[in-house]
Amino acid sequence: MNESPKEKAVSFLQQVASGEVREAYGRYIGSDFRHHNPFFRGDAESLMLAMEESSAQNPHKIFEVKRVIEDGEIVAVHSYVKQNPEDIGGAVVHIFRFHNGLIAEMWDVGQPIPEDSPNEWCVLM
Repeated sequence: MNESPKEKAVSFLQQVASGEVREAYGRYIGSDFRHHNPFFRGDAESLMLAMEESSAQNPHKIFEVKRVIEDGEIVAVHSYVKQNPEDIGGAVVHIFRFHNGLIAEMWDVGQPIPEDSPNEWCVLM
């Protein structure tokens, strides 16, 4: 199967959100992977363990891709994420850099949706 970087990024995130963390890492993460989130170590193992813990704590996570932008080996995925069905959720953007068909680097930023937001478009994202 010859997936584009865009398809790989979305599939990786969907697998991780559904609890298939190790499978996603085995299929999509390169050996020199680096993660750029200041709250975690930058290696693949640390992030994988945190993702597994999140999946175990939030087995009913809701993950909806809203839009994906691909520019060569750079992919940005804008998503709506709820940790559980009662959660208001938030917007998350993952940015991936691919190298030799695998994810070499990943950045992520998130913005929770406040309960009293004056912006009626937030929940529609």
